[in-house]
Amino acid sequence: MKKSWFHALAGATLVACASPAAWAQISGDSVKLGVLTDMSGVYSDNSGVGMVLATQMAIEDFGGKLNGKPIEVVTADHQNKPDVGATLARKWIDTEGVDVIVDVIGSAVAFAVQNVAAEKNRVMLNVGSGAADLTGPACTPVSVQWVWDTYSFGGIVGKAMVKRGFDTFFFIAVDNAFGQQMQRDMSRAIEQAGGKIVGGVRHPIGTADYSSFLLQAQGSKAKVIALANAGNDTANTVKQGAEFGIRKAGQEFAGSVAAREVRAIGLPAAQGMMAPVSWYWDLDDESRAFAKRFFAKRGVMPSEFQAGAYSAVLHYLKAVQASGTDEAKAVVRKMKDSPVKDFFARNASLREDGRMIHDMFLVQAKTPAESKSDWDVLKVLATVPGDEAFRPLLEGNCPLVKKP
Repeated sequence: MKKSWFHALAGATLVACASPAAWAQISGDSVKLGVLTDMSGVYSDNSGVGMVLATQMAIEDFGGKLNGKPIEVVTADHQNKPDVGATLARKWIDTEGVDVIVDVIGSAVAFAVQNVAAEKNRVMLNVGSGAADLTGPACTPVSVQWVWDTYSFGGIVGKAMVKRGFDTFFFIAVDNAFGQQMQRDMSRAIEQAGGKIVGGVRHPIGTADYSSFLLQAQGSKAKVIALANAGNDTANTVKQGAEFGIRKAGQEFAGSVAAREVRAIGLPAAQGMMAPVSWYWDLDDESRAFAKRFFAKRGVMPSEFQAGAYSAVLHYLKAVQASGTDEAKAVVRKMKDSPVKDFFARNASLREDGRMIHDMFLVQAKTPAESKSDWDVLKVLATVPGDEAFRPLLEGNCPLVKKP
């Protein structure tokens, strides 16, 4: 991507349409979105500049003009550091008038930023962050979780592997909030399905050499090496696992791997690996249409997180328009009261705890012979309805939820 294009996008001011009366309640005479993401680390391919592009596309599709009232976009790299993310969020809100924070991939950062957003009464659209506790004990009246979480991912892949006879598991997990919650939630699903956890090891985010972790996994004799990591960490684990002959020895990988990771790993090494996804570019005509537009601008297919950012931002803007204000609690109430329906959100609704419920998909990496093109890397094995994929409302311990 050309640097000049990114700078133009990062500073873009776009407009959308609403009535003059509605805009009397818009603070600062504009709506400002802050895309806080990973621009340079292990999650940057699935988030990064593509998140900014998806946000821009949502704003453009929202309408284009707003009686002269601007919608502004600012961006920053949180560097996968909670203190950096919280400091940036506080600065944006206090000095730049940011109304909504978008993405915050990396759950450790998301927890810190969500606290700031709640304190400052600003909307937070969790897109790439996956820790289920964000809409559990840590839920707030101004935050939502749009794409996925550790409960849905861990549950789908854990149950699927046990059902297929892979009933012993060894974990390789990233040592942060996401890895801990993914291991917790996948372990729960595995044990409920009759599987057994035989061991595990944790690694720092952005690890380059996984040999010691893979040797421990091999030594465990587990049928499944369960990956509670993501992005480049997952891709590098599987690539190095192929060098160790993991699959040839009868072990399988399972974890949060999608199209970007499969392409990075390569089908010869990734083939057969199962994973849950919330969206895939080749699901249907609507998905392919969005992906084609994104590809024309970025040169790669959108990730599920980038598609989810488009969906979340568009729903947020519609809620601001419908409620006639950008006050955080009022907007999130309107988001929860309004139907969610687009190419990303299937059979969707936004729950009281902020969790967006939608269909999920169990996918498998194709063999090289099955792939018909460069990005044709996944096949859908099953659709998992949202009310089965995500944690039941009363089990999350969100303080916003009234128990009977």
